[in-house]
Amino acid sequence: MPERLERSVLLVPASNWSMIQKAAAAPADAVCIDLEDAVAPAEKEAARANVVRAFKELDFGRKLKQFRMNGLDTSFAYRDLIEVVEEAGDRLDLVVVPKVSAASDVHFVATLLTQIEAAMGITRPIGIEALIETALACVNIREIASSSPRLEALIYGAGDYAASLRMPMASIGEPDEHDALYPGHRWHHIMHTIVSAARAFDKRAIDSPFAGIRDPEGFQKACAIGRAMGFDGKWCIHPGQIAAVNATFVPPEAELRWAQRVLDATAAATAEGHGAISLDGRMVDVASIRLSQTIVARAKLAGLLAE
Repeated sequence: MPERLERSVLLVPASNWSMIQKAAAAPADAVCIDLEDAVAPAEKEAARANVVRAFKELDFGRKLKQFRMNGLDTSFAYRDLIEVVEEAGDRLDLVVVPKVSAASDVHFVATLLTQIEAAMGITRPIGIEALIETALACVNIREIASSSPRLEALIYGAGDYAASLRMPMASIGEPDEHDALYPGHRWHHIMHTIVSAARAFDKRAIDSPFAGIRDPEGFQKACAIGRAMGFDGKWCIHPGQIAAVNATFVPPEAELRWAQRVLDATAAATAEGHGAISLDGRMVDVASIRLSQTIVARAKLAGLLAE
């Protein structure tokens, strides 16, 4: 799986060309043009043309280019893949598949992508990201996470997940009176499940969007919780959310300095033939070394450290 920086993913409606143009110039790590929830049924066909036009005409810089297709339980899904990938697949990095509930959903998309790539002479494989947003997806997540080499990330879809479990939610991502009643984090199980499955099968984990675009403090807290739980990044529904996400989903300076010191001390001890080491009075075990390696790798991916 390619190493990709995906802290911030800006979601934009495929039916709104001016918003797509602005998204292409935004400072997000990725832009996802949405053919699903953000587009009315009567506009789906015209919206596909906007996706193709965007990937062929607009300069996205170094951003990951992706689109969210319609669900596999609709009549739009196969045409989304065929029309967009046949016309612009050589410019496309990732396809986001909504409401993935079983490994067979990923198999279907992967098979169709393989056929289109072969027919069109596309030599760089297009990756898949799976939205985990149903009760069945939570139950089947291990099979989904291991379903295909094309699968690169699992994305938490909070709104549809809440609906699937019949759990009340006033606004996606924002705490409400139900969260205040619950003696803990109501969404801990699904969030931890997604991150655990992603890590077990070497995938990225992307956190759900936050609907309160006029609540910067709440959004910052949601970002911090997502990072604390191990997510790599977060979906953004407004350009104003990008900076906070980019700043949160990277190792803090103190954490990065500690990781570098751990690796430097480990290298020195190894060169001198020593085994266990201590740093600032604390034992440095294998887990600490692995975590430090991960921290430094993420900092390099984000451009905080030279390669």
